[in-house]
Amino acid sequence: MSEAAGSRVVEFAIAGMTCAACSARLEKVLNRQPGMQANVNLAAERARVRLAGEADEGAVIAAVARAGFAASLVDKDTRAREKARRAADYRREIRRFWIAVALTLPLVGQMLFMFGSAQHHAELPRWLQLALATPVQFWIGWRFYDGAWKALRGGGANMDVLVALGTSMAWGFSAAVTLFGLAQHVYFEAGAAVITLVLLGKLLEARAKARTSEAIESLIRLQPKTARIERDGQWVEIPVDVLMPGDIFMVRPGESVPVDGEVVDGSSSVNEAMLTGESMPVAKAPGDQVFAATANGQGALRCRATGVGEQTLLAGIIRLVGEAQGSKAPVQRLADRISAVFVPVVCVIALATFAGWWWHSGAFAEALVNAVAVLVIACPCALGLATPTAIMVGTGQGARAGILVKNVEALERAEKIAVLALDKTGTLTRGEPQVTDIVPLAADADEALRLAAALEQGSEHPLARAVLARAAAVDLPKVVNFSATPGAGVAGEIAGRALRLGAPEWLGMADDPAVLGLQRQGKTVVVLDAGGVALALLAIADALRPTSRVAIERLRARGIRVVMLTGDNAATAAAIAHEAGIDEFRAGILPGDKAAAIAELKSGGLVAMVGDGINDAPALAAADVSFAIGAGSDAAVEAADLTLIRSDLCGVDDAIDLSRATLGKIRQNLFFAFIYNVLGIPLAAFGMLNPVVAGAAMAMSSVSVVSNSLLLKRWRPQAR
Repeated sequence: MSEAAGSRVVEFAIAGMTCAACSARLEKVLNRQPGMQANVNLAAERARVRLAGEADEGAVIAAVARAGFAASLVDKDTRAREKARRAADYRREIRRFWIAVALTLPLVGQMLFMFGSAQHHAELPRWLQLALATPVQFWIGWRFYDGAWKALRGGGANMDVLVALGTSMAWGFSAAVTLFGLAQHVYFEAGAAVITLVLLGKLLEARAKARTSEAIESLIRLQPKTARIERDGQWVEIPVDVLMPGDIFMVRPGESVPVDGEVVDGSSSVNEAMLTGESMPVAKAPGDQVFAATANGQGALRCRATGVGEQTLLAGIIRLVGEAQGSKAPVQRLADRISAVFVPVVCVIALATFAGWWWHSGAFAEALVNAVAVLVIACPCALGLATPTAIMVGTGQGARAGILVKNVEALERAEKIAVLALDKTGTLTRGEPQVTDIVPLAADADEALRLAAALEQGSEHPLARAVLARAAAVDLPKVVNFSATPGAGVAGEIAGRALRLGAPEWLGMADDPAVLGLQRQGKTVVVLDAGGVALALLAIADALRPTSRVAIERLRARGIRVVMLTGDNAATAAAIAHEAGIDEFRAGILPGDKAAAIAELKSGGLVAMVGDGINDAPALAAADVSFAIGAGSDAAVEAADLTLIRSDLCGVDDAIDLSRATLGKIRQNLFFAFIYNVLGIPLAAFGMLNPVVAGAAMAMSSVSVVSNSLLLKRWRPQAR
């Protein structure tokens, strides 16, 4: 959910939800409260609530409590507390499960000895069956009664209602037969086995669900706990939490960078794969940015902290991934609507089954067993877990590959992209001028570069920075009598030789064929002149990113129409488009007109936009799906649905591939969940399903859905 004027979004950890009916009911309860708009995620056990007006956090916690659950504000320690609580709960449930197994095995084992025999001589004494089944029913199974009571008290019904009602009917009938000595078969084994199997399913489900959040856990584990900072000339190790912007910190070889910062001294290479997915180390020198949790190589770096705590890039990634995992895809709406009415409908079907069988056969026990089977086989858990588990795994895999998903709805739409609009500068290209050609005329290329760079020393002009970057490893001579002519060029003397470097028009070479040829390629040309003799031509351009052409080829292979939008002149646009393999472009578009161009392109289908600058923000907001280049402006990143941390257009194709993989898993999960109930409930109603078998099938349905989602962990971005 995005922030609205006068409102804020707060995240709560929710305890006590057991199935989709719980999350659907809680969401409905919260959305009925004044000033609240909620989104509840069963798999993540989170509720994101937009508060407006007089609504506050206390009102949310109170409303959740009235609905039968518990809520607490999410803070930096919440995940650790939840992990510890879940581990303790898991250990406790494991112990209870094995106790349930020990008590249930004799009840189920007797059925093996009785199988095929008309006599019940192998049957355990009924008082012993009652003694074995009762602890399983009311101690081990107390969680189902507690959950059912809270659900009914809150005005809803969930899976706990089905399990508690079904097993209670089996136990109650069997207990009455035992206590009153009636000549009827008892079904203690059915109720005990169902509770044991459902508990096993819950344990397996909890174990599988824990794996869906591994992406965030692995990111959190990357965060260093301490930093080495400079205090009064001494290096002191302090907790990273107390580091302040502006502090100078040291990163020794092999250590992780504690916070975001800027290198002030030293050089090294840093492995940023955990943030960008790029395996090659990135060279770092004074002035370069470093990011928290990235791994330093062989050199030591002195850095100035620029982003600490929640302001680091890693913290932003963790926050975005968490928000995406907690959001709800449109495809889940159908499952939510069904889950909301599922339990009441199942209860009606069970009642109809009981009445129909009793009327048809006159056998109360047979009617009861079939009604219990209906209650036990029906489970809305699989429906509730189908979408969020796939989204949690999918967005986690995306984060590992440098694709941050801010809007899950956009991830769902990504597979339907028909038109992709691209900004040029900083998106297709590197976003900074580079010397692409040195054409020697009366001097060799190396000497020309050395002289040109010497003249440009101290200049902050983008073209000057490009020349100096190209000559970074060259020893530059001293320049005297330096002068600059605005809009034309610079002049000076080197070793008694008068030199000029500037525009072809200034130096009388505007009509030179070599100059015109380079300009037709969309390049800016400067001339190095000595006493009226042209020594060399230097061509400067915003070079294409190395992977841009490959990315365009991959997108076009998917049948996507690619359109470049740029404010540059037609000649430059044509040159870049040709180099990138783009057939369609629109040049001379003002920033305010890009959004209108996006609206026009929508006639060709669903439109995506990729941009990096502030001027791209309106177009990104107007597109159906928007991608921001990670190195771009904050405004572009804020307006976009997905951010490509690697600043690599191949990430767009990878995001589309991830969208298709994730949506494929969601559809498979929903199919399995629906078909399971569509087949299972009629089989139980027609007496073709034993309650024990129904319990096992119900327990495994949720496990199968979560396990299917975990197969997304095999997804990998294509090799560049």
